[in-house]
Formats: sequence, C-alpha cells, structure tokens
Amino acid sequence: MTEPTSTSATYAGAGVDIDAGEEAVDRIRPLVASTLRPEVLGGLGDFGGLFAVDTEKYSQPVLVACTDGVGTKALIAQACGRYDTIGIDLVAMCVDDLVCQGAEPLFFLDYISTGAVDPTQMTELVAGVADGCRQVGAALLGGEMAEHAGVMKPGEFDLVGFAVGVVEREKILGSGRVRDGDILIGLPSPGLRSNGYTLARHVLLERAGLALDAPAWQGATTSVADELLLPSVLYTPAVLSAIADADADVHAVAHITGGGIPGNLPRALPDGLRAVVERGTWAVPQIFAEVQRLGKVEDEEMLRVFNLGLGMVVMVSADGIDVALEALRGGGLDPVVVGRVGPGPRGVDLVGPELWGSGDAR
Repeated sequence: MTEPTSTSATYAGAGVDIDAGEEAVDRIRPLVASTLRPEVLGGLGDFGGLFAVDTEKYSQPVLVACTDGVGTKALIAQACGRYDTIGIDLVAMCVDDLVCQGAEPLFFLDYISTGAVDPTQMTELVAGVADGCRQVGAALLGGEMAEHAGVMKPGEFDLVGFAVGVVEREKILGSGRVRDGDILIGLPSPGLRSNGYTLARHVLLERAGLALDAPAWQGATTSVADELLLPSVLYTPAVLSAIADADADVHAVAHITGGGIPGNLPRALPDGLRAVVERGTWAVPQIFAEVQRLGKVEDEEMLRVFNLGLGMVVMVSADGIDVALEALRGGGLDPVVVGRVGPGPRGVDLVGPELWGSGDAR
C-alpha cells in the first residue's frame, strides 16, 4: 500500500487559496455598494441577491434576462496585465441585449473563473463591472469567483455576466413593430467591443507578428493593445432615452455583435421586410482596415465577424427620426442615418461603395 505523506494536505497546497478569495471579496464590497439601487434588499454575502420589483412603476412588468461573456478579449487583458475596463465590456454585452427589447436593466451578476485568485486582479476586474453597472443604472447584485486550479493557470481568467431587466408588456420592442419605410439609425462603435477577437488576434499577433505595445498602424498614437482593449460603448442609457420619448417612435433595436450586421440586423425584422444599409454613411475605425489588410480578409468575412464601426442599429418611424436623433445625441452618442426598411425577403442588403471607407469613430 502507498504510505501517506509526512505533511498535512491543504486546500491552498492543492491550488485553492480560501484566504485570498476572502480578501478579494472584502476588497470588492465597496465596489458592489457603489452600484446599489433602492430595490436591493440585503447585502453582499447572502446566498442569493434580493431585488424588489417596483410594481407601482410597471403595471404589467415583464422580466428580460441575458447572459454573455467577453470571449478571447480576456487573453489580451491577461497579456497586458490591464484588467480595469474589460468588466465594462461584460456589462455592455449583456445590457445592450436587454435594451433591444426595450428593457431597463435592473441588476447584474458576474462569474469569474481563474486559475488562482489574485485579490488585486479580481478587484480590478470587478471595478470594471461596477463601472459599467453604474453607467447603466444596474445594481451589481452578486457574483462568484471560482478558483480552478489544475484547469486554468494562475493569472488566467474568464469573465461571464448575467443581466435582468424589466419592460412594460405593451412596450416590448421587436420585429412585430417594424414597418415598411422605417429608418435605420446607426450608433458608432470605435472598436471591436468583444467580438471577433479570435480572428483579430490571429491576424495581428500571430500572422503579422505585431507586439501589443507597438503602434496600432503606421503613424498611430495608440498601441495595438490600446485598440484591442478599447472598452465597449454602453448604448443602453441613450437608447432608453429615445424609447422613453413617444415621439421618437422606436420600433426595434439590433445589437451588432458576433455575426456582424448581416447576422444581427435580420433578428429585428419581420418576414416580408428587408433592411437596406448604405455603406459609407459611417466611419469605419482604422483597426478594422488593419485586420483586413494584414490578414487579406475578404469583405464578406469582415462583415460576418466584426461590427465594422456600428455597434447598434435603432429602427424608428420616418416621422420620429428627428426626435430619435436628438434623444440619442442627448445621451452622448453620435447617431447617423444608415438606411431604411423596405419590402423583400427578411435580410440585409448592403449598398454603396464596395470598399469600406477608413476613418476613426472616436
């Protein structure tokens, strides 16, 4: 028989440090507290987060739930040791899905898996999540840090989020409201947000061999890392402002994530209507041109993988276009009319210049 070792086995010795986990939780308490709303009951440390829905504000409240992650953008953050903004991306990926159905985000939960809990790293990650939650008015209701020793290496992490929002039943947005003649308003994205990073990393770092601290392109004042870690724009507050103004007459919203414009815009269209998007009506950030040039990526592939400078498309009636644009500008965005809805099989036509224009949306 195998003899036992002479020393006592411990969880920490096996790779899980309970003390480090407790220190990390203590550090994030003030971050969580900074996001709380009046509806939150209890506090950090309970087995479940409690949230009392305001039934006076909503006569027929419908809850909307979403979950998402940051994908391989996490690898860029790890390589650079920069963790303070990727939490914003996580919140954006979730709550900007909620608002596509007209929902106000109520609360958010995060899940961080890591090879070894580093309290400083965990605090920076959660600081970004809390920042995103404050920007959209959502409470960071709870979360989990899971130490996966033996599965992930120290320093490695994955970040996943869960968001819950609410919308009045009669105000739910979607394809059923879209009409022939509706106008498409594009909301610019200065970077990749959290989509297409596997291809971007393959082209920029592996095929082209660029260093993360190198200029993003010839003459650029930003580095490759700066461009790849640019935090996502949070569209929700401005879109909610437009939705709240009845004269804006918002019908549907499409979040342009994985799948690009062709893969996401049809999700907000009914059968029998087709979106016509006019290329050249918005600036495509230079980082996309660099990925395409260095990887010799075909136009169709770029369209299917990246947002190419449009992070969201809002569909409004022709009569409401001026009010909607004003509301979106008031929310700090720079909206631009990019097309319209017309008859045809459900899908997207991209018309105009064959080559994407270069520019910088920031």
